[in-house]
Amino acid sequence: MYRKVLKRILDIALSFTALSILWPVIAVVAVLVKCKLGSPVIFKQRRPGKNEKIFEMYKFRTMTDARDENGDLLPDEVRLTKFGEFLRSTSLDELPELWNILKGDMSLVGPRPLLVQYLPLYNEEQKHRHDVRPGLTGWAQVNGRNAISWKKRFEYDVEYVRNLSFAMDIKIVFLTIKTVLIKEGISSENSATMESFTGNEEA
Repeated sequence: MYRKVLKRILDIALSFTALSILWPVIAVVAVLVKCKLGSPVIFKQRRPGKNEKIFEMYKFRTMTDARDENGDLLPDEVRLTKFGEFLRSTSLDELPELWNILKGDMSLVGPRPLLVQYLPLYNEEQKHRHDVRPGLTGWAQVNGRNAISWKKRFEYDVEYVRNLSFAMDIKIVFLTIKTVLIKEGISSENSATMESFTGNEEA
């Protein structure tokens, strides 16, 4: 009952409430992004959702469009500004995803939506992360966020799918608040964000 009906009802209610309350914060962040990073203010990217259905995810922009002499984008660590780091560490860059939740593309809690090009790289077990809507936060995010390995991250995602419940979602929401406050696991050891997933070792 919770998985099929109540979770979606809660997502609608909570995302609508959050957007109604946080719109001044969203407006201020939008103006600051425009002034510090330029346009577009909103970063849009295609991501796979439930049952691998592709949707367009919204986030506040955190990087510049700086390129090398060949016109190629510079590495993330070069393009990620101090202001962008602040947005990421406070998770303010994620606020536009509340609209994705209201629309039904995402849920408040679930496996984070990753890149479309990762789809062919998952093994059969990891594919189960797409059995539910992706989330603004998730079990992997409160157990290491970007600082854990891809293997561990997917294990947490599948564990969440198999044990999804109201109690688990509440636990993840409260742990997310703690994770954001202490700014834990924002980046991996070797990257400004998270290294690209290149497939499973056993493959």
